[in-house]
Amino acid sequence: MRISTNTIFQQGITSMQRQQTDLVKTQQQLSTGNRILTPADDPVAAARVLQLEQARGTNEQYATNRGTANSALGQEEGVLQSINTLLQDVRTTAVYAGNPTLTNSDRAILATELESRFRELLGLANSTDGTGLYLFSGYQGSTQPYSGTIGSVTYSGDQGQRLVQVGATRQMPVSDAGSELFDRIRTGNGTFLATANAANTGAGIVSPGAVVDTTALTGYTYEIQFTVAAGVTTYDIVDTTNSTTVSTGNAYTAGSAITVGGMQVTIDGAPENGDKFSLAPSSSQSVFDTIGDLINAVRTPATGAAGSARLTNSLNVALSNLDLALDRVSSVRADLGARMHELDSLDSLGSDLSLQYDKTISQLKDLDYASAVSDLARQQLLLQAAQQTFAKVTGMSLFDFL
Repeated sequence: MRISTNTIFQQGITSMQRQQTDLVKTQQQLSTGNRILTPADDPVAAARVLQLEQARGTNEQYATNRGTANSALGQEEGVLQSINTLLQDVRTTAVYAGNPTLTNSDRAILATELESRFRELLGLANSTDGTGLYLFSGYQGSTQPYSGTIGSVTYSGDQGQRLVQVGATRQMPVSDAGSELFDRIRTGNGTFLATANAANTGAGIVSPGAVVDTTALTGYTYEIQFTVAAGVTTYDIVDTTNSTTVSTGNAYTAGSAITVGGMQVTIDGAPENGDKFSLAPSSSQSVFDTIGDLINAVRTPATGAAGSARLTNSLNVALSNLDLALDRVSSVRADLGARMHELDSLDSLGSDLSLQYDKTISQLKDLDYASAVSDLARQQLLLQAAQQTFAKVTGMSLFDFL
């Protein structure tokens, strides 16, 4: 079979081009450090690398989201700490206001101080995060949650919690509704509220009381009504919910326990004829209303034994309500701590997952440098041999023998 000169040339050129292509590919692999330059190099591995890189990108976004959530929760924790300190200060002022050595003018000064703390609390309730969203307005981050003045504070947010996706299956709340933190606070001791009638003229002082038998609780409102006749003080207990009398003519001894419907209170001092004390199921009250009531009680002049008793009863109610408000703040702070701890755990898992992604991707696409350098030397030798062979073959001619 005869082989034409053109065929010899074409085969030689094709061989050199193939060797040059292999050499350039190896040089590119060495310069990039990647074994896979195009999907055609290893279709299965290339597809797997693409999936892993997408998963790694998602994991990195979750990490960014966790950082955002952690920042928001940290800001809320700082605000709650300030609120806790403020309420503690208000409580201390309320205790001091009961000092019998204070005059009405002294208490008026305390009322002015409490007004300042009220405005400070209102400002803290309207705190924003680093992006300008209100912390305590629920889903409505751009809506100021609280507005108004003493005795008339309005909540304009909703009941929701803004969520951030911090993991494949976890959405983290990064805000709290102000209505849960500031408004829905139980009164009294959390089960019932013991109060003195505003029209009382005696010096009777009722304690916050306690539950002594949960099985006997009825949820009814009871009234302790005093009668003073011929120097003898007795009291009746009336179920005002059902308009029935529980007991009558009970002998009164200051400081003795009075029990009804699973509830127990003590009344000290000297009630007057017609004085009344109420035991009613606890309801929800805003901390703003609690401080507003405290301000009014401290500012109202306390004259005589009856005035002092009225002030003490009001202060006792305020202190009980403030204690429950502080409990609520502590509860939310504990929940924040749990959320932040969970974010730390998710961060640790995310870091481990990121390392695993990197390792697997590296195993699939990274270049074996020792093997690549060996291939490069071999390909250079093959290309050189092809070039020399081509030069020898193309130099052959009959004219060389004539």
